[in-house]
Amino acid sequence: MDDLQEVEKSVQSSALDHANGNSATILCIDDESAGLLPRKMLLESAGHRVITARSGAEGIEIFRSEKVDAVILDYWMAEMKGTAVAWELKRINPNIPVIVLSGVSELPGESAGLVDQWLVKGSHRAEKLLDSISTLLEHRSA
Repeated sequence: MDDLQEVEKSVQSSALDHANGNSATILCIDDESAGLLPRKMLLESAGHRVITARSGAEGIEIFRSEKVDAVILDYWMAEMKGTAVAWELKRINPNIPVIVLSGVSELPGESAGLVDQWLVKGSHRAEKLLDSISTLLEHRSA
C-alpha cells in the first residue's frame, strides 16, 4: 500500500469516527501559516473541528474561552516557545492532551510532564498525527 492510500484509509477511518460521534475540537497553534493551514485541512478532512491561533498568547486565550479536546502546537514560535504555551495550557486544564510539533528530535527536559506527544516535523506521514490524536483522545476518555 502506498503512502497516499494509507493517508486516505486513515482519513476514511477518522471520518467514520466522526460519523459515530467521535469527532473532536482541535486547537492548532502555529505562528507560520505554512504549517497551520495544511494541518487544519488534514484535521478537517478527518472530521474534526479545528480552531487556529497564530501565536501562543492567542492560543491560550482561545483555550480559555472554547471547549477544546486536544491541542497541536509548534515548538518554535516567535513570541514564546511551545513548551511555555503547553505549561500554561496544562495549568488551565491538565486533562487536555497536548501534541508538540518540532524540527528538534530530542524532547527538551523543559517539556517533561507538559507534553503528551512530541512529533518531529517531516519525519512522520500525515496519518501519524491523526493516529496520535485518536490515541490520546481514547486514553483521555477511558
